[in-house]
Amino acid sequence: MNIVGYKDALIEGNTKLGQNKNTRFIGYGLKKGRALGTLKNIDESQIIETPVAENLMVGLAMGLSLKGYRPVVFIERMDFIMNSMDAIVNHLDKMKDISRGEFNPAVILRCVVGNSKKPLYTGITHTQDFSKAIKCLVSFPVILLNTADDVLKAYIKAEKLQKKGISVILIEYKDKI
Repeated sequence: MNIVGYKDALIEGNTKLGQNKNTRFIGYGLKKGRALGTLKNIDESQIIETPVAENLMVGLAMGLSLKGYRPVVFIERMDFIMNSMDAIVNHLDKMKDISRGEFNPAVILRCVVGNSKKPLYTGITHTQDFSKAIKCLVSFPVILLNTADDVLKAYIKAEKLQKKGISVILIEYKDKI
């Protein structure tokens, strides 16, 4: 695929992740909206549609990871990652230490900072960016995807880290899609 823009890079990154049949894409509205169109090349059998329940999505991803799957959670708005912070900070980030190495879930979290541009501005509660705070709360990488090149590099890195048992949060920007 010839990458020409940010969204194309997201499509390519997810397509590459989806080539592994153990990859599962988790989130709400995925089958309908295909995660802002970035999962259009993903087989529907690899998509797990959930209710709007971010804590549940991360918990489900951790369980799937412990069973050998490679989960990718899509959180459509950064604002709602706060609903999953218990699962992320107290479990995903610390389960390996808490279990003395017996359990080590590795999850890729895709989180989107909402559109700040008019006329599509969705309001203050849909455009917040908690990246700096989250970096202080977890020990695994939180990667900001500012350009198409950042996206491609980050997806390659995220896949490698997940194989090594390390989770990653990829921060996308809807303004760039």
